[in-house]
Amino acid sequence: MDLELSDVQIGAWHVLEVHGELDLHTSTSLRDRISELTDDEPAFVALDLAAVPFMDSSSLGVIVTALKRLRERGGELALIGVSGSPAKVLSITGMDQVIPMVERRDDLPER
Repeated sequence: MDLELSDVQIGAWHVLEVHGELDLHTSTSLRDRISELTDDEPAFVALDLAAVPFMDSSSLGVIVTALKRLRERGGELALIGVSGSPAKVLSITGMDQVIPMVERRDDLPER
């Protein structure tokens, strides 16, 4: 399944819409796109994972690295619409307790 990425600006948040599976083959595209969005300091990035049916550990690594980089620079990472496989991966690793998650874009905290 091909990965499609598109982004919109909502207030201070760069919302990156992710469509498709996040795996070893697509995680580099996600990493590169997040890097492009984090040029501003501080940056606030929200990954909309509502259309992601599968996520593996390589993609989790990309997300954790982005979280660390953003927080070091005074920014934040949030996840939107997490369910299914991504929710399971985040729960098993405990990252669901570390990364802010919201159901909808409208639920993102104001910055």
